[in-house]
Amino acid sequence: MAELLDDLRAETASLETLLQPLREEDWELATPAEGWAIRDQVSHLAWFDDAASLAATDPGAYNASLADFASVDDLVRESRGMPPAELHEWFRTARARSLDVFGTLDARDRVPWFGPEMSAASFVTARLMETWAHGQDVADALGVAREPTSRLRHVATIGFRARPYSFAAHGLPAPAEPVRVELTMSDGRVWTAGPAAAAGVVRGPILDFCLVVTQRIHLSDTALELTGEPARAWMEIAQAFAGAPGKGRAPKSG
Repeated sequence: MAELLDDLRAETASLETLLQPLREEDWELATPAEGWAIRDQVSHLAWFDDAASLAATDPGAYNASLADFASVDDLVRESRGMPPAELHEWFRTARARSLDVFGTLDARDRVPWFGPEMSAASFVTARLMETWAHGQDVADALGVAREPTSRLRHVATIGFRARPYSFAAHGLPAPAEPVRVELTMSDGRVWTAGPAAAAGVVRGPILDFCLVVTQRIHLSDTALELTGEPARAWMEIAQAFAGAPGKGRAPKSG
């Protein structure tokens, strides 16, 4: 948990380097997520940080609050009248509070969430994944290229573990065949998961894999190499986040 929390703090700091220099009008810049500006990416993170703190401290109240949950698009629309400075402070406060709450948890504690209940370790990993993915949307809106870091191993982990959920979200049966992933990190090391003897294999840069499982890039625009139908069937619908199937991104070729 200590390592996860340190990496979540580092990922938060990385996002802050994009947000701190923004002029007021920059918060309205469109991101690749249809209909969402930079302000919407940040309000989304802030709202779910507050929800995460509630889920970890008062599961009963959190579960009761789900009755009032509409959709993520409705949530960001509700925050669009908030001045950028106030919105930024909301995110900072909500993130700091959630980090304090997460620090009280044991890695094996169970926490309810919008998808399946998760261990505290997986829960924190999911917040890191969300921070990185929405931070990518902000970076894309600003035309900034971010250097991949070793923190991507956390995104890859949750993306790999979410393979059965990817199929369930699409109303498909859980895959019977295992898949192996072999991903090259920025320092040249190879991150692996899945049985070595699996017929289905995903190989390539860890950045590309993380972009696909968070639906920030179309599969055809990556350098991923897919061996076997189990690997392709998964990568075409891969989804590391809870909720309904995402829209994904259109291929750059059209």
